[in-house]
Amino acid sequence: MKKRKIAILSVGIIIVALLLEASVLKYVNDKNAYQTSKVLVDRVLTVLNKNDENRNELIESLKDDYIIRAKAVSYIVDAKPQVEYDVDELQKIADLMSIDEIHLFDENGYIYSGSVPKYFGYSFDSGEQIGYFKPMLNDKSLTMCQDVTPNTSEGKKMMYAITWNEDGTKMIQIGITPTRLLNEIKQNKVSTVVADMPVYKGMEIFAADAETKVIEGATDDSKIGEQLDAIGISSEQVDKDQVIVTHVKVDGKHCRCMTRWDDSYIVAVTVEDSVYLQGTLLAILIVGIYLVLATCWMMYMLSKVIKERVEKEKLIYTSNTDELTKCFNRHAYETDINNLDLNMEWIYISMDLNGLKHANDSYGHAAGDELICAASDCMKNSFGQYGKVYRIGGDEFVVVITKNIGQFEEVLKIFERSVEEWHGKHIDSMTVSYGYVFNSEEKWNSVYDIAKAADKRMYESKAKFYREKERDRRK
Repeated sequence: MKKRKIAILSVGIIIVALLLEASVLKYVNDKNAYQTSKVLVDRVLTVLNKNDENRNELIESLKDDYIIRAKAVSYIVDAKPQVEYDVDELQKIADLMSIDEIHLFDENGYIYSGSVPKYFGYSFDSGEQIGYFKPMLNDKSLTMCQDVTPNTSEGKKMMYAITWNEDGTKMIQIGITPTRLLNEIKQNKVSTVVADMPVYKGMEIFAADAETKVIEGATDDSKIGEQLDAIGISSEQVDKDQVIVTHVKVDGKHCRCMTRWDDSYIVAVTVEDSVYLQGTLLAILIVGIYLVLATCWMMYMLSKVIKERVEKEKLIYTSNTDELTKCFNRHAYETDINNLDLNMEWIYISMDLNGLKHANDSYGHAAGDELICAASDCMKNSFGQYGKVYRIGGDEFVVVITKNIGQFEEVLKIFERSVEEWHGKHIDSMTVSYGYVFNSEEKWNSVYDIAKAADKRMYESKAKFYREKERDRRK
C-alpha cells in the first residue's frame, strides 16, 4: 500500500512538474517574443521616422536611435554569445546596424572586446570623453547617449550610446560618425531598413503606409506592394500609437503579431507559434524522461530506506518488548534505568503479582498467563500515559512515573480499583503487591538504591497480604 501511495504521489509530482514547466516555458516564450518584437517594432519605426524628419530635428533624435541600436546590438550579442569575442563578427554586426564601432565593457568599466581592438583596455577613467559614462556603473537600468564629442583615443568627432545587456553582465556601446549616419539615413528606403533588420527563423517584419495600408518594406520582399489585410494582418485591430499583440494567420501559419501605428507607418512583427511549440515540446519531453527516471530511482531508494527502517524499528521493538504482555522488557528497563536523572522528580514502583504459582499449579499455565496479562493491562491503562511499565521477571513488574507526579495518588487509586474489578476466564480475581519510592524522599547514591527501597516496601506489602489471607483462611 505504501509503495502504491508513493507511486501515485510520484506520478502526481511528475504531472505537476511538467505542467509547471510548460507554464514557465510559455511565460518565458511569450516574454521573449514580446520583448524581441517590441525592440524590432520600435527600431523600425524609429528609423523610418528619422528618414522623414529634417536634419536639425534628426540630430536631437539621434540619441534615442543610437540607444535603440545599442539595445539591438545587445540583443544580438546575447542571442549569439559566440560573437562576443569575435572582432570580425562584431564588425559585421556594426555594418549591418549602420554603425562605425562596437565596444563591450565589463562591469568595472573596461573595454574587453569590440570591433576596434586598439581600444581594448580603455576604461571610464581613461579620459574626459569616455568618463561621461561613469554613471552606468552605479545604475544598471541606465542607458546613455553622448553628444557629438572628440573621442578619447583619436580626437575624432563621434557619438556614443551605451546600454547594459539583459542580465546586467556587460555594457554594449556603439559609436557612430554623425555625418556619415545622417547621409545614410536620408538615403535609406523603407524596404532597405526592414530588410537589414536582424530576425530569427520564423520571424517576419512588415512596414506599411499608415494611410494606404500598403506594405512598403518586408523581410520577405515578395510581400512588398500587398495590403496588410491581404496577408492576414487586420488593420482594423491596430490602434494608433498603441502596441497591440494579436494572433494572426500569415501564409497559413499561426503567428503572434505585434503591431504599432504612428502618423506615417504601421509596423508589424510576426513570430510563428511553431517555433516555440517545437522547443517547448522537446524541453517537456527531455524533462519528462528525466523526471520519470529520477522518480523511479527515488522510489527504489525510498522503498529500500523504508524497508530498512521498518526492519530496524521492528528489531528495536522486539528487543525492548516483552512478548507476552507487550510491556517493556528487562533489556529496556536496564537501558532506561541507567539514564534516569536523580535531580529530576520521578517515582519508582516495584510490583509483584500475588498467587501466580498457585494459579499455575491449580489451573494451568493458561490461567497464570491470564493473570500476568491482566496485571500488565491494568498497569499500562493506569500508568501508561505518565511513564513506562516494565516486566522484569515472571510476575515482577516495575513502573517509572515521570509525568504529572502530583496526580500519583489519584492514578494509584484508579489502578487499585481496576485490579479489584477484574474478573478473568480462568481466574476470578487477582491482587498485586507494590511498593513505591519518590526519588525526592532523600539523597540517594544511585537509582539502584531507590529500586532496592521500592522492592523492600513491595515485599512488606506482599507479606502483609499473605498474613491477612492466612488469618482470613483460619476464621
